Amino acid sequence: MSTTEETIDIEVDDERIAGTFVAPGTLIPGVLFVHGWGGSRSQYLARARELAALGCVCLAFDLRGHAGTQAQQARVSRESNLRDLVAAYERLVAHPEVDPQAICVVGSSYGGYLAAILTTLKPVKWLALRAPALYLDAGWELPKLQLHQEQDLKTYRRSVVPPKDNRALRAFQQFEGDVLLIESENDRIIPHAVITSYQEAARQVKSLTLRCLAGADHGLSDEADQRAYTQVLVGWFKEMLLGARRGTVQPATADGAPPERPLPTKKAVSAAAAAQPSA
Repeated sequence: MSTTEETIDIEVDDERIAGTFVAPGTLIPGVLFVHGWGGSRSQYLARARELAALGCVCLAFDLRGHAGTQAQQARVSRESNLRDLVAAYERLVAHPEVDPQAICVVGSSYGGYLAAILTTLKPVKWLALRAPALYLDAGWELPKLQLHQEQDLKTYRRSVVPPKDNRALRAFQQFEGDVLLIESENDRIIPHAVITSYQEAARQVKSLTLRCLAGADHGLSDEADQRAYTQVLVGWFKEMLLGARRGTVQPATADGAPPERPLPTKKAVSAAAAAQPSA
């Protein structure tokens, strides 16, 4: 299926952030890509093209403090970036080819954290999180960079966090759609305990697909890991679309292969969380 691309501006707080629509020529679901801290929309355009070819309108955009607004990075907060995400979401659902009841949000790291919170503000049908981050609720409107100085995030992320103590996990606990949750085996930024926190918060989801990218680090610095992530994401979304068209969604297994390594038991999870080295 051929696709079209359109570069756009998204207005938020009397400013503009850049985005790129990647779309086919038919009415289809919408997919919103949220990059991590230090990333940009350019990292997700190839994946957006693959999903657009399945019959989706995709929007990848730059959070403020990144790409063309890099100069703002020292002062942007989680609140301002969440407003960026809401603005991008509203621009996506306003697209004439998008079904507003069939929205998928794909977030990585910081973007995954924001994506989880978005589900309490806007309707989301599918949620794909790769190495989603966790931050303490305190200091919500502080510059995001300042959090790493004032909060002991390394220690915080090495323990399983209950939903009542974290805004993103509370949102995840309430989410009733389908979820893809991806971990990197050698992630020193987002340790296994964070993934466990999200997993244990997913109490009302329609389906939960857990995948672990064997040997991968947080940033997927190896090209093979980038390809593996794309394969898992596209495979999962194909199953979600197929299930939606049939009127039912079965828990996905991505490309049909088993996880790259067996998912740990709860006992193993607790032991792994206690033994995690600091990032």
